[in-house]
Amino acid sequence: MVMTHRKLLRLIDSDRIKEAIQKAERRTSGEICVSVSRLFWGNVEKAIINLKVEGIMSPEALRDVSVEQLAELIRPAGFFNVKSWRLKDFIAYLFTRYDGSLNAMFAGDWRELRRELLAVRGIGPETCDSILLYAGHKPSFVVDAYTKRLFSRLGLIDENAPYEVVRTLFMANLPADVELYNEYHALIVQHCKEFCRKKPLCYQCPLNQVCEFYRKNLHPSVYQPE
Repeated sequence: MVMTHRKLLRLIDSDRIKEAIQKAERRTSGEICVSVSRLFWGNVEKAIINLKVEGIMSPEALRDVSVEQLAELIRPAGFFNVKSWRLKDFIAYLFTRYDGSLNAMFAGDWRELRRELLAVRGIGPETCDSILLYAGHKPSFVVDAYTKRLFSRLGLIDENAPYEVVRTLFMANLPADVELYNEYHALIVQHCKEFCRKKPLCYQCPLNQVCEFYRKNLHPSVYQPE
């Protein structure tokens, strides 16, 4: 895990990675709340602009807005009806448990908070760890589809490995460092966008010499492109 991080760090433009990390870390409390509803996986920026225009960016405003109006405002994110209820469920938890304060929510033991968040309807492991890492600055590694794609092709995990198995592998082999986790995840995402795509660009990939998928399927000794 450490070796792969170092290789990616050498190969990918560090300025782009820093910009992506800083963008995630600059989110306001309202943006964090909106992102909880899995808007990270849709057109979150358009949805956030709509909410800002309407002045609905604080936990209090998100609590008080009707679910129907909220759904309409986050329509650009897709599945807006489901996501509006997810967001409302999180806001209800935030006020019931922490009086609406994200600072209070993040003040305690993050492992216990992780268990709490996973019990909130609509918050799965990836969303939960995104909240902890990017919003709470807690050392909880985020696993996503890019992570599984890259590391299964490298031969380090099974492509169908459960989320917790993959997360544990990273956390057991890396220091518990928020900056490292932020950077590593950003590097994985960037590498998968550039090279390890669904239809991979293996011949251009700078990791192909340590890649099991490349060796078994695309190496010139076993495969010649047309």
